[in-house]
Amino acid sequence: MHPVSDTTDTPVSTRPARDVSKTLQKGQQTRATILEAALGLASSMGLEGLSIGALAEVTQMSKSGVFAHFGSREELQISVIREYHAKFEEEVFFPAVREARGLPRLRALFERWIKRVSVELDSGCIYISGAVEFDDRPGPVRDALATMVLAWHTALQKAIRIAVDEGQLREDTDPLQMLFEIHGLILALHHDARFLRIPGALDRARTGFERVVSHYAVAARG
Repeated sequence: MHPVSDTTDTPVSTRPARDVSKTLQKGQQTRATILEAALGLASSMGLEGLSIGALAEVTQMSKSGVFAHFGSREELQISVIREYHAKFEEEVFFPAVREARGLPRLRALFERWIKRVSVELDSGCIYISGAVEFDDRPGPVRDALATMVLAWHTALQKAIRIAVDEGQLREDTDPLQMLFEIHGLILALHHDARFLRIPGALDRARTGFERVVSHYAVAARG
């Protein structure tokens, strides 16, 4: 017995489905364009500098057009944080985790991190500026920002633990303490290079990282 069907019926037109698909694709492209512009504004003006009006002016769209894609300024800020984190992963995390387990991977994570900071010296790091803006302001935006930063810290802690497991760092290494010291180098680099414009800050950060590693490293055997 054949499946229930009537091959004599006129085929259903696919145009409506195609039109819907094109509309969705166009909407996604428009949203991506708005997010890219929002990311640029947030990098230079901070998350608090974001507004539907400012974004409409930059993208040459109507306020209602921008609003339709996000619904609120808060949702816009959260979307920008997620977009920033996605780009951070693409540029820093994913390439670094292709390196060998242990110290080579940890070094790659740090090196790509400081290169990302060096690129942002003329704009700003949303992780750092956002922490200043929202450190004492509970709410969804702060939660989203903290979640992304903690995800990155968790990845670094994992890399440190793997280096311990590989026998490259001492067994008594405290991953949280080592992470604290490494993150401190990034904050100092951002402050000295971006705010004080002190030459050589990148090299100092690299030197500091190697000193941290040597402190925790397993002593070479004769």
